[in-house]
Order: sequence, then C-alpha cells, then structure tokens
Amino acid sequence: AELLVLLTDTPGLLTADPRIDSSASLIEEVIEIDHELERLAGGAGTVRGSGGMASKIQAAKMAAWSGVRTVIAAADRPGVLADAVSGVEGVGTVVQPRESSLNARRLWIAFGSGARGSIAVDEGARRALSEHPRSLLAAGVIEVTGQFDADEAVEISGPDGVVFGKGLVRVNAARCREMAGRRSSDLPEGTAPEIIHRDDMV
Repeated sequence: AELLVLLTDTPGLLTADPRIDSSASLIEEVIEIDHELERLAGGAGTVRGSGGMASKIQAAKMAAWSGVRTVIAAADRPGVLADAVSGVEGVGTVVQPRESSLNARRLWIAFGSGARGSIAVDEGARRALSEHPRSLLAAGVIEVTGQFDADEAVEISGPDGVVFGKGLVRVNAARCREMAGRRSSDLPEGTAPEIIHRDDMV
C-alpha cells in the first residue's frame, strides 16, 4: 500500500483531549512516533470507536515502519478520502513513513509477536544496539523480567526503563538470568554469548 487512511470523530491527532482542553489544536504532521506522542494519544475513546486514538497511532506506527504514509482524519469531513489521497494540507494528521522500512520478518518481530518478558541493559549496551546492528551479549544485561522460552519475543529497555527494542531470545528466562552481566570469557565453554542475535532484533 502507498497510503493508510484512518477515519475518526476528531479532525486528527490533537495537542490535548478536546473534551477537557478547549485550546486543543490539530497536529498536522508527524515525522516520528515516539513515547511522548503515544502518551498524548491516550487510551480508548468513545463507545462508537474501537480503541480510540491510541490504536490509530499504533496502526500508523506499523504503517510508517512499513514505508506507508498515514492520514488520520475526521470521517464527516466532506471529500475526506479524495483530500487524503491528494495530500491536501490540513486534511488531518499526516504520519510520514520512515526513510528505511523494515523487512517482513522484522515487522513481525516488532508488531506481530507479543512480548513474553523484558530485558534491561546497561547504557553501553543500549548505545551499541541503538547506533549499530549488533547482537545483545550477556555482559550488557542488568535485569530479566518475566518467564519466556528460547525463540520467544522480549522487549529491550535501557537502564531508565524506556523500551527501545524488541527481539527473539536465544535462551530461556532462567538461563538468561544466569548469564546476565557475565563476559563471554566467563561463560562455560561452548556457550554462545548472544542473548539476542542482531538478525532477530528490531
């Protein structure tokens, strides 16, 4: 697809909840969906909707990572679909696609597989994983939460608790806890040091 149009009962994503704040205004363009924008979208909306703005932002996020532009606009706006397709300014909130999209497997890891736990890493590991395509090694792990088996999805957070990645683990939760914080040379002989391989991480 080239375009995703999400119709709602508001003009698009607003700077605040219009039911509470009368000065709320339309956010016309979103370059990247981050944690702050997700918080702004809030929870479920009206009884007529199916998840409110939060679910629309999640759908737009998936589309952006797929290289698809999204328009969130009011269903009762005259000519809304034609304007969305034509790129008319002010039609609603336009969420721009990312410059580099994920392949199908990484999209599945990011959005199609539910996280069974989480792994917190130190700042050095967070920086290395964010800036370069590297595997998560045991030495960088500082905390393991949840119960999961090998090949299941887990979220990856920094020392501040902010989730910045997701991946398929190579070992189960108990083994991950045993390996946490240990350098590769300190692991038993023949033990692979990767907790999550770079090919299995988003």
